[in-house]
Amino acid sequence: MKYPQMILFDYGHTLLYEPGWDSVKGNAELLKYATKNPNNCTLEDVRKGAELIFGKHIESIRKIGYDISGQVGDKVLYEYLGIEFSLTPLEMEIVFWNGASMGAIMPDADKMLDYINKYGIRSAVISNLLWSGAALSERLNRLLPNNRFEFVMTSSDYLMRKPNHILFDIALQKAGVPVDEVWYCGDNPQADIEGASQVGIYPIWYDNDTEKNYKERSKERIPQCEHLHIHEWSEMINLLEEIRK
Repeated sequence: MKYPQMILFDYGHTLLYEPGWDSVKGNAELLKYATKNPNNCTLEDVRKGAELIFGKHIESIRKIGYDISGQVGDKVLYEYLGIEFSLTPLEMEIVFWNGASMGAIMPDADKMLDYINKYGIRSAVISNLLWSGAALSERLNRLLPNNRFEFVMTSSDYLMRKPNHILFDIALQKAGVPVDEVWYCGDNPQADIEGASQVGIYPIWYDNDTEKNYKERSKERIPQCEHLHIHEWSEMINLLEEIRK
């Protein structure tokens, strides 16, 4: 294990999480900006439409390892319902997302980022996410204002979902760092840990208890590759201190 020049991070349940998630609240916030609603669609109509477009069709694509932009999903949903907004597609993402949950910092993620910034370790983000990298950057910058992420990649911007090696290969191209001097930190044993390992990036399995029972937890298994298993960000700080000395 080499001291890293760069550490790549997952987003959800790694850097931030989304307490109290409520998509109905997100839709309610978004509807405040509707300029046309000729069919007088209610929140319930929007919920049913979202279940059809996102829950059925888009989710079926995600299950086979690909993503469609959430902005495209919104376009299909709201044109299907006949609703127009005074917002740009990016603003629609952000308004809905913040309405559903303003987000929160995983324990000591801010302190960990401060530490790697102090010692000149570069950083970036790769996330499986329906929202765009621009929308995720807004959230990261709001909640982790001291971050120095050089790039933020989301699967919806790149079609592929982790553990597809193409996402990691692109990140390495962007980083321009020897693969054996890059670490990847994430909470999902398969998408993050095995995904990073397959291209030679050293994986850190961040297995924290905060809101641990997220959606696909039951499908996970212990990573079948060499990795470091930690539960708190302080453990990684301690490890970096030991290697640095």
